[in-house]
Amino acid sequence: MLTLVTGCRGRVGSALVPLLLRAGHSVRAASRAPERLSGQGAALPADVPVVACDLGDPATFADALAGVDSVFLYAEPSGIDAFLAAAEAAGVGHIVLLSSSSVLAPDALDNPIAASHHAVEQALTASPLTTTLLRPGAFATNAHQWSHSVREHGSVDLPHPRSHSSPIHEKDIAEAALAVLTEPRLQGAAYHLTGPQSLSAAEQVGLLASASGRPITVNAVSGEVWKESVAAFVPEPIADALLAYMAASEGSPAEVTDEVEKLTGHPARTFAAWAEEHADAFRP
Repeated sequence: MLTLVTGCRGRVGSALVPLLLRAGHSVRAASRAPERLSGQGAALPADVPVVACDLGDPATFADALAGVDSVFLYAEPSGIDAFLAAAEAAGVGHIVLLSSSSVLAPDALDNPIAASHHAVEQALTASPLTTTLLRPGAFATNAHQWSHSVREHGSVDLPHPRSHSSPIHEKDIAEAALAVLTEPRLQGAAYHLTGPQSLSAAEQVGLLASASGRPITVNAVSGEVWKESVAAFVPEPIADALLAYMAASEGSPAEVTDEVEKLTGHPARTFAAWAEEHADAFRP
């Protein structure tokens, strides 16, 4: 059985490929910039075939999907209808979508992050293909956004230091994807994936400080100051949605599920473990 893994420059896709190979499955790695998958060291095994697949460009779909049985798909709404048509024509039987728990919020359709994932979910569930939805919450890897400030200044600016999330390790998402791609009894369902505990942003910074062996100061800043600091890489509607989420979760513990353990057979990895693994990114 051949699985197409899209978004292989991402942390989840690049972690999933070797898991599938070790489980004895054939894999085709896809990216809109496949040339950048080569020579990345630990990113992908050297013998994995790589193909161009830009999820916003239907011209790349047919070659990427030829002979494919299942797909691990990132959520890109702009080309989803054409992608599903090409997948059906190619004989694909199962698609696993990397969605987002933001679709579960009451205001999902008013949130640009949730709305884009919801649109892809709706297209998939309306198609004849078997669809499995993975809905992770906050990624532990989001902490990388603080690494430059920590290395340069020993501090992190937070608009809502007490806002909570239950950050999930990218390896747990990849292992959950492996489970639903390879176990038919798990397919055709939706899974809300979280880390094992709810942590405030300030608590996450504290765990990074412990792991890196250095003090890290938390500076409480206004939403406008934070938006200005991320304007170069976060579009304003997304920044506004993130600020709204942080404000709503201020002092309010995030939901924690056991779906990772149900799918993988082990408890979800802690944020402290993630921090230990990535401590060098927060050292000078």
